[in-house]
Amino acid sequence: MRRLLLALALLAAGCSAPQASSSPPDQALSWTPCHEGLECATLAVPLDYDRPDGEKIEIAVAKLPATGDRIGSLLINPGGPGGSGIEYVRDSPVSDKLRQRFDLVGFDPRGVGESTPLRCLSEPEVESYLSLDMTPDTPEEEAAMVAGAKKFAAGCQKNAGSLLAHVGTADAARDMDVLREALGDEKLTYLGKSYGTYLGAVYAQLFPDRVRALVLDGAIDPRISALELNEVQAKGFEVAMRAFVADCLTTDDCPFSSRTVEGALDEISRLLQRADLLPLRNQTDSRLINDTWAAFGVITPLYDRGSWEILRGALREAFAGDGTQLLRMADVLLGRRIDGSWTNQTEANKAVNCVDHAYPAEVADYESAAKEAAEVAPRFGQFVMWDSLACAYWPSRSAEADLKINAAGAAPILVVGTTRDPATPYEWAEALASELESGVLLSYDGDGHTAYQTGSTCVDGAVDGYLTDLVVPEEGTRC
Repeated sequence: MRRLLLALALLAAGCSAPQASSSPPDQALSWTPCHEGLECATLAVPLDYDRPDGEKIEIAVAKLPATGDRIGSLLINPGGPGGSGIEYVRDSPVSDKLRQRFDLVGFDPRGVGESTPLRCLSEPEVESYLSLDMTPDTPEEEAAMVAGAKKFAAGCQKNAGSLLAHVGTADAARDMDVLREALGDEKLTYLGKSYGTYLGAVYAQLFPDRVRALVLDGAIDPRISALELNEVQAKGFEVAMRAFVADCLTTDDCPFSSRTVEGALDEISRLLQRADLLPLRNQTDSRLINDTWAAFGVITPLYDRGSWEILRGALREAFAGDGTQLLRMADVLLGRRIDGSWTNQTEANKAVNCVDHAYPAEVADYESAAKEAAEVAPRFGQFVMWDSLACAYWPSRSAEADLKINAAGAAPILVVGTTRDPATPYEWAEALASELESGVLLSYDGDGHTAYQTGSTCVDGAVDGYLTDLVVPEEGTRC
């Protein structure tokens, strides 16, 4: 599943990977005004770092210059894989203190957005793929899932060209090091969220002596398998759903007829089952709002506690048969624009995940995993597990798939975990902090996906102090 602010990890040989010695020659970035207040530039990097003098691709970069006494650049990544760092930097997702001290720099990773993009399907085909029933309960529905997954993988093989084999996270981390050098920073200062934690951890593995300060917020555990990650993530959505329901029952506008948590959760289950049998009404366009779209719509506002009020209203309408609001939230998660066009977020997300990791090749393995996940995550387990089926047919794998990460020799790395994070469960932050030789865990007892700049002055102060003054929070600090 791992979409927008979430994704997978790597595992492999216990020692640090070798430094990337094949970086292209130094290059100066030519900045021009863009995006209403930003400065933009294009970075050229090798398609294949084993052939540094061969074909080049472009990395789109955007900068929000520091407003005060500048320390250097702070690179940021919002997650995904497939999320746009350029869109993220436009939101200026950091404190005023960091805005003063750092140039805030976002980039679209290779294959994403304004960088050399990866395309697999036409926009109508993307929409059709995302409309598949991801909780198949008949042979016909499962056959449709298999056919859709095969078509997705074949489309990538046909249309993505040589880029497909080189969209993995290790190459994106190398791009980030080329960018660091082009920005004139001796070492990297970085804030990564969700999948961005994995990108940061891989960077530290490849370039441990070039780490100044890395904040990895909403961490992914690099040591467990792809399908294990799916199951844990599905359980994370269940934990967040339970927290939402418990909060909802204390409000005046809660749409559940039951006044118990278990009863309300059963109502959500019945809503998804109803949408599976008879699509909800759609007042926006011609799409059929089946249980897949409804599940995406329910999951999206769980990422941010501030959106729980919106979810209450969307569920009230959905219980009355209207899924329009759920569909709109699903569109936000999946990269559908207001005008009906699609970003390439879905294709980039799938490509990076499938290239980065070893997935089973047999449908029976997904069937079994989906049944097991449904036992521990009854509303989202099957949905999350089947979403990875395209990787069973993927034509490319990275030579550096499933690296083991310990970042031996790196400066202290701050890992931030939220106890009721729906997309990257807290146990992943605990695991990553312990796996990194210099990892330090900062815990946030709260809701929502990621912790920095989501309402905790304790977390914000600790992160700001670490990034600006390299003051590392004491191990075990809890906000």
